[in-house]
Amino acid sequence: MPEPCEIARQLQNLTGTSFAALDFLPGANLAEKVTALMLERTIAHQNPELAATYNSFQDLVTSIDVSNLKVVALGGGTGLSNIIGGDSKQHSWKETPFTGMKEVFAKLHSVVCVTDDGGSTGELLKDLPLIALGDLRHVLLSAVRNDALIKRYQLDDRTALKVAQALHAIFNYRFISRPHSSTELLTDTGADLGILPVALRNFFYDLSKQLFNDERLAPTLYRPQCLGNLLLAAAIYKKLDPQLTAGDLIASHQVVRTATIRGLAQIEHFIGTRKNSVFPCTTTSSQLQILYDNGVLVTSEYKSGHAQRGYPVDRVLMEFSRNPYFQPEVEQLIASADIIVFAPGSLYTSIIPILQVPGLADAIRHNHSALKLLVANIWVQKGETDTARDSPDRKFYVSDLIRAYHRNIPGGVKGLFTSVLGLNMREVPGSTLQRYALEDKEPIYFDRHGVEALGFRTVAARIYSDTQLQNRGVIQHDPAALAGAIKTLWALKTSEFLDGAPVSSALPTADFFCPGKYPVKQIPCHRYEKIQALMHFLSTETLTSHSSLPQKMEEAQRRRLLDRLVELTWLHPDILFDHLKYFRGITLIAEDCWKRSQQWDNVFSFYDPVDRKIKIRQDQTENLNSFEVVFLIALGQSLLGNYAQTKEMVTVSHDSHTVGKMYKLQLRERDQLKSYLSFEQISTYLEFCKMQPAQHSESIFTRMLNFDEGFTPPGLFFGLFYAWYLDNRFAPHIEYKMSIMKNDISDLIPEQIRTHFCRETTITFFREQVFRHTLPFSTHQQKKGKL
Repeated sequence: MPEPCEIARQLQNLTGTSFAALDFLPGANLAEKVTALMLERTIAHQNPELAATYNSFQDLVTSIDVSNLKVVALGGGTGLSNIIGGDSKQHSWKETPFTGMKEVFAKLHSVVCVTDDGGSTGELLKDLPLIALGDLRHVLLSAVRNDALIKRYQLDDRTALKVAQALHAIFNYRFISRPHSSTELLTDTGADLGILPVALRNFFYDLSKQLFNDERLAPTLYRPQCLGNLLLAAAIYKKLDPQLTAGDLIASHQVVRTATIRGLAQIEHFIGTRKNSVFPCTTTSSQLQILYDNGVLVTSEYKSGHAQRGYPVDRVLMEFSRNPYFQPEVEQLIASADIIVFAPGSLYTSIIPILQVPGLADAIRHNHSALKLLVANIWVQKGETDTARDSPDRKFYVSDLIRAYHRNIPGGVKGLFTSVLGLNMREVPGSTLQRYALEDKEPIYFDRHGVEALGFRTVAARIYSDTQLQNRGVIQHDPAALAGAIKTLWALKTSEFLDGAPVSSALPTADFFCPGKYPVKQIPCHRYEKIQALMHFLSTETLTSHSSLPQKMEEAQRRRLLDRLVELTWLHPDILFDHLKYFRGITLIAEDCWKRSQQWDNVFSFYDPVDRKIKIRQDQTENLNSFEVVFLIALGQSLLGNYAQTKEMVTVSHDSHTVGKMYKLQLRERDQLKSYLSFEQISTYLEFCKMQPAQHSESIFTRMLNFDEGFTPPGLFFGLFYAWYLDNRFAPHIEYKMSIMKNDISDLIPEQIRTHFCRETTITFFREQVFRHTLPFSTHQQKKGKL
């Protein structure tokens, strides 16, 4: 192994004033030039002496022994798995499964984000009191090592490759209907089970039998699932006392935590990864909350990428089910790490949630000797980085990414990383970028000066995959190239040739702090169980032209309807159980029996306070999206309950001339009110709707209208706003009204200021009073001091 002093001697030769050999290499600084030299081994020069100097240095760095270096990589599923050993979800992964950082750094450990709640992971969360397993499964498969398989099962290279390919088929197999048996389940994966070593094959058979025999796991087989997630769940449950019921496990979070770590370790042992190669960032159940720049706060990582609010993300918050547990094993790994890498991935849903686990960011800061790298994302991501917070008219820069980290990580980014490793876009063919642009995909601009102004070293390198570009036409990080770049930067650091990070005070004082104590929250499977129980007691009726009175639904139709309501409610974690208490049934009304006036709207649902039932025109149930919209609107209306004593539209006259109309609403007396909101809260809301309180009575509110002026009654507006708050795609009428929030406010137009303030306070009202979200900071102060 070459000594650092030898590397330093040759670097001195390469940078000497008499013969500046590095001047012929691309790059804006020494780190970039040396990285280019190592990654592009085909660099040649007509001067034989120069070529020999290059080759000698390349051989020297390549021969550095990094087998004893302790490396910790942090991130989410796709980005982290890709740099660890290639994106194991891709079909092409099985052709070259042994690549990436795991092949360069023997002592590599991954810390994985566990806030995913979509897809198969979301299905598992409905039934099991576990953390999200999808990203763990993804990274585990990418961490499978050739040498570990060979040593564990005495295989040759060819067989080890075939075993990895079988693992790929098993871990990524998905089904939508319940398999008949454990044997059939594994057979249906299409994996060559015969190539698996006997111990590994028996291990999978044992886990698949567990899925069928353990009553606590059996419900998961009735949902669309990814087999890899199920096998991981089965491994965890094998570490649990079989006598513990589902209810016991919900209450016994410490027992589940221990079983999770032991189950992961057993999976690692059998599939051929190094010991302690993959850890969750926490074993405490958690969900992600996203606060947008307009003040709307929604819960769910899945929704953050699908709602696409059109507003920049202001803050990201982790909502833990209880005080989160920071595993001592992870703390020890970070403390002793020689290299710490922040993997590329979703900005708000991979790195930030990990660093909001109390104690984790500080553990990284306390390691003063490690090489700390942030690997920048390549592409803009819809719903997250398609709008810059400080400049909504442009896309994201890498400096914006760093500012977002600083704003959302306890203590900010100071001490977390010193270098930012990004893609050198100059190497990407223009035709490729043009094709991406036609698909509405844009790169995140690596603004070197902006990043350096924040106090970070920049390294732009050719770290994209030529193979993926040629085979799939995509630009993504190349696992092998990225590993090579990290090794090169380590060589520069140990030789004391890595330039110091720029000194800067451009980042303000960090103001994000984790709460000292987290309130106990229901975990997802408990919430799902309670939603089912609440929906079970709803009455369900149909009204058709064949009967003057509503009739009970047939059982099959009732079951389908209630199942759909359960799923819709589950998809929106911000719907509180108290929101479900003000309606007691659903009535589906045939189209030819629908008598509801559509003078003000084309919403085919409403809440009837007389019988406390939600009425929906039956044709709206034929399309899932339509049904979701009308149900949420009516559900929102139900929160007002029986708030209105009377409602009427009165003609207004002056000097015997009709000059307009007046909408008059009288609230019920306090002791007669049956509503989610208090009398005072309803009064406040009505004023947001431009209803004026009468001087002589606190119960009467009015609003003047011109003859042809459009009007949305307060009850309907409440339902529309409720649905819009949950997902802005559901109420374009409200989205249009709220569009003023995107505009800069001019002091020249007082009415614009008043309207903007009204919209802002309405959002705050819904966030705080309707959805009962509290923020650990002032949104007003936040907007005054944007980074």
